[in-house]
Amino acid sequence: MELQDRVAIVTGGSSGIGKAIATRLVQEGAKVAVLGHADDEGRRVEAELQDLAKRHAIAECMYLHADVSDSTQVRDAIAAVVGKWHQIHILVNNAAVMKMASLVDMEDEDWDLTMAVNLRGPFLLSKHAIPSMPAHGAILNISSVHSIATDACSTAYSTSKGGLETFTRALALECFPRRIRVNALRLGAVDTDMLRDNPQVKAGTEQVERSEVATPEEIAEIALFLVSARAAFISGSVVTADGGRLPILGSHTQIKPRDLPDGGNPP
Repeated sequence: MELQDRVAIVTGGSSGIGKAIATRLVQEGAKVAVLGHADDEGRRVEAELQDLAKRHAIAECMYLHADVSDSTQVRDAIAAVVGKWHQIHILVNNAAVMKMASLVDMEDEDWDLTMAVNLRGPFLLSKHAIPSMPAHGAILNISSVHSIATDACSTAYSTSKGGLETFTRALALECFPRRIRVNALRLGAVDTDMLRDNPQVKAGTEQVERSEVATPEEIAEIALFLVSARAAFISGSVVTADGGRLPILGSHTQIKPRDLPDGGNPP
């Protein structure tokens, strides 16, 4: 049991990547708090992981309702975890939204929501969790290849993920005296609702081959490594796990001279 007696928080843990990570942490003996805002789904995951925890006697799981962009709800969730399990060893900032639109057509509210969940959320969770994290704790922020090579109509999402990676590096410096590690996991295409609901993918504008898509369980294995003692010498890093998606995505978004208004070269 690699994570015996460890306490973990996973945001966006009631589906997709977050659920897979929470499941893997429970399998390794951790006490896991799953944070989300879809309560029916969250309670189902809580029951499923509690059954799993019974088979691993030392593991536990609970679901907590929390909008990660709301300071009060985040503070209350952290307080509930600390009140039950006394400290926090692992924080996985996984919750995210993707709003697709060209910048000029994007609603202000969609931009604000993207930044609130994808950036303000990790800020609030980290701010309120760190005081309860002992030495050798770990924070893992789930990022995206869109932070490096993106496509049209993904400006808000890409901006938030680029900011998250900068946040990761800066927070790692702040946490170094505490001996808390902070890393980001930069993902490519993963078999989740976010990928399936992406209008660019639906329309075929962004091509995704089946061989380029990871399962949430494959990502959970990498997340487990990064929050475990096996990664004790890794901090302030952005680890890419994309099955080669980054160069593929970059090649899809190259601007050709004929696409430019004057037929010239890009600046």
